[in-house]
Amino acid sequence: MLGNFQQSQLRIAVPGDHDLIRDSLLNSNNLKKWLIPQTLSSDVPDTLTTGSNFSSNLGLVTVKHHVEIANDNCLRMILQQGIDGYHEWLWGDGWVQSRLEGISLLPLNLGQTFSLLKLRLFLMSHTEDKESSESETV
Repeated sequence: MLGNFQQSQLRIAVPGDHDLIRDSLLNSNNLKKWLIPQTLSSDVPDTLTTGSNFSSNLGLVTVKHHVEIANDNCLRMILQQGIDGYHEWLWGDGWVQSRLEGISLLPLNLGQTFSLLKLRLFLMSHTEDKESSESETV
């Protein structure tokens, strides 16, 4: 693999509870909404589970993903091809942490920061939608 060894760990505060964050990371329909411009392959399962395999594309770069761990508060994927390494997500009420390590020509820290901001915006829109629908029923 060509590229530089890179590692990055970021943790941010996000709106939403544990369940909303988990569903945003493990449900592929939600992933497709906030991962733009990255696209997921058509074989991605509806819910990411341990042992799942799929690929994603960012322009001409393809990254193969193997889900090593998928549970109630952790998603860890082994990455191959465009990035050789791993990506781990941890979360709880109001926070998300992303740890990315690998060899790649891509600027991993920049992509990781962009992904976390996109996830935060996605969670903000879902939190606002939930609050407005709750206030309408009152």
